[in-house]
Amino acid sequence: MSMRMQHERGFALLDTTLDPMRLREQLQHDRAGAFACFEGWVRDHNDGRAVLGLRYEAYRGMAEREGARVVEEARARFDICDAHCVHRVGDLAIGDMAVWVGVSAAHRGAAFDACRYIIDTIKDRVPIWKHERYADGDAGWLHPAADPRAVTR
Repeated sequence: MSMRMQHERGFALLDTTLDPMRLREQLQHDRAGAFACFEGWVRDHNDGRAVLGLRYEAYRGMAEREGARVVEEARARFDICDAHCVHRVGDLAIGDMAVWVGVSAAHRGAAFDACRYIIDTIKDRVPIWKHERYADGDAGWLHPAADPRAVTR
């Protein structure tokens, strides 16, 4: 399936490396004077613990439906040209891009606001779970909605 087809609804789960330049190209419009994006990367630590890598798993059907709803809400709520969000699933290494959100709009304010709304709402509502592997040999499941510090309002 082509990248364009995967994003018709504005949200996709992918088990392959994300290409931000290809994703960005899909948001170019003659009406757009602004573009804002968010890239979330796998970092080498969490909560004071060294992280070696992680795995994302999702309840695919529900995640795709809810993710598409979030992007549609942003399209309706903000004066934007278009928006997309892509989230990785599977095993990721330190430095890998885990999530990408992009928004094009006539003006920067709407692009920034919609981008922030999408990432915060995706992390809050979409059933995607993170399993971190720690340097001390331990591992554990995390979900942002379970930690009130994880979602900024």
